[in-house]
Amino acid sequence: MTRIVLVDDHALVRAGVRGALENSFDVVGEAGDVADAVDLIVRERPDVVVCDVHLPDGTAADVISGAIARGVTTVFLALSVSDAAEDVISVIRAGARGYITKAADGTDLTDAVRRVADGDAVFSPRLAGFVLDAFSTDLKAPAADPEMDQLTAREQEVMRLLARGYAYKEIARRLTISIKTVESHASAVLRKLQLSNRNELTRWAADRRIL
Repeated sequence: MTRIVLVDDHALVRAGVRGALENSFDVVGEAGDVADAVDLIVRERPDVVVCDVHLPDGTAADVISGAIARGVTTVFLALSVSDAAEDVISVIRAGARGYITKAADGTDLTDAVRRVADGDAVFSPRLAGFVLDAFSTDLKAPAADPEMDQLTAREQEVMRLLARGYAYKEIARRLTISIKTVESHASAVLRKLQLSNRNELTRWAADRRIL
């Protein structure tokens, strides 16, 4: 079972998050500030850390950098009341694999944890726009990339959203096309790039700095 750590300075919030997740995951510990969180992560080596962005002694970015400095490689999912672009971007730059707001329900949170544990990047649709804009220079295809050149402009759009962790229905809504059309483009992308699944696509995109 996926092992997770919860980091939030409000005990009631941690209790609510634990209640939403403990039937699906093994919650191995909780912390309320950066220092305790880093110590806990180093000790428990969880698969996923669900971390509030703003903590009494720092931020989620400090937790991530502190864990990395002590040799821990784990997956971080930011969970915050804030949907400010600067918060989203700072945490993603630090290395978080996803960012969702506390407006999400238990099902959405459970799905987000499961997906980041599986290697996907997960963002609420509005927040994904901030990330895409902030990293727009990285999202441009290299001038000479024969693999990218195989894809049509629409397939490249679908590929980028798939790699970012969007569900088919979210991609369909964002691009104003049908889910069936998204499925067709996704199949073409995987076939042309000779990839087997979304996880391989995410790694492929990350290697080319287009994630």
